[in-house]
Amino acid sequence: MNKRIEQIIQIVASAALVIGCLMVLKPFLAALLSAAILCFSTWPVYRWIERRLGGRRTLAALAMTLLMILVLVLPLALIAGSYVDDVPHLLEGLREMLAEGLPGPPAWIASIPLAGEWLDAAWREMAGSKAQLAEALKRIAQPARAVLVQAGIIAGEGVLQFTLIAFIGFFFYRDGAALAQALRNGLDRIAGNAAGRLLEIVGGTINGVMYGIVGTGLAQGVAAVIGFLIAGVPGALMLGFITAILSIVPAGPPLIWISATIWLIFQDRLGWAVFMALWGFFVVSGIDNVVKPWLISRGASLPFVLVLLGVFGGILAFGFVGIFLGPTLLAVGFRFVRRWAAP
Repeated sequence: MNKRIEQIIQIVASAALVIGCLMVLKPFLAALLSAAILCFSTWPVYRWIERRLGGRRTLAALAMTLLMILVLVLPLALIAGSYVDDVPHLLEGLREMLAEGLPGPPAWIASIPLAGEWLDAAWREMAGSKAQLAEALKRIAQPARAVLVQAGIIAGEGVLQFTLIAFIGFFFYRDGAALAQALRNGLDRIAGNAAGRLLEIVGGTINGVMYGIVGTGLAQGVAAVIGFLIAGVPGALMLGFITAILSIVPAGPPLIWISATIWLIFQDRLGWAVFMALWGFFVVSGIDNVVKPWLISRGASLPFVLVLLGVFGGILAFGFVGIFLGPTLLAVGFRFVRRWAAP
């Protein structure tokens, strides 16, 4: 009886200790999970750097941390700064549009074969209805302002979160081998012979999300920024950031580069509008058809609805880092459930 009481006390004490540790780490849980995922998916790069530095783990971990800051924190900080500068201009432009109405059609519209005269007349009729246009824009102005403000807050939080992730990542890189061995030992005690398979599922799923979703988004965002800068579209960094986020949605990036093309047409810059349309179709959207399948083949193909729910749910739960943390957690859970339910 005394031995059983001791066991119960030990279990209760252990549970209380675990709960206490989780409460302490709760504010940093998203950063810890994100750092673990990033370090795991970039571990081959770290090992390559470590070999080049003669096996000096601390120096290699520092190099990877600086690389993480250069690739993730610095661009996001520049985007947040660009956002602060560009949003007031965007809102001011919206206010001026409300006051002035839709501008008249460019001169070349009427010269379009067959439909040119009809398009020109329809455009002029729409531009003449200033009251209707102003009323329609007023209805969307307030929601648009709220969305822009919230997006700015998320981007600012992302800078802080990724800075913390880079700091934690240094220790994960430096002590990663020991941590991985401890994790495997723990899983061996819990899951026995299935531990290796569980780790394989987790690893494949993480790589599938990071390579297929995050990798594609970054590639499309960078390509979009390059195109916007070449064509002289204002707010290139912010638009590229939005393109990267929308890459999870089918036909998401075209919403941005088509809008940029239309803006260039309004500015009577037809040549650059043609360039923007071609760049968007063949380069930005081409990445989704060429690069994405190659990246996903390195990991695991994931259901689209799972990725979509993971991204938006992750943002609500964890902030900016939830963009990739949410899909990863849902995908790992989905793979475990599917394996458990398999006959």
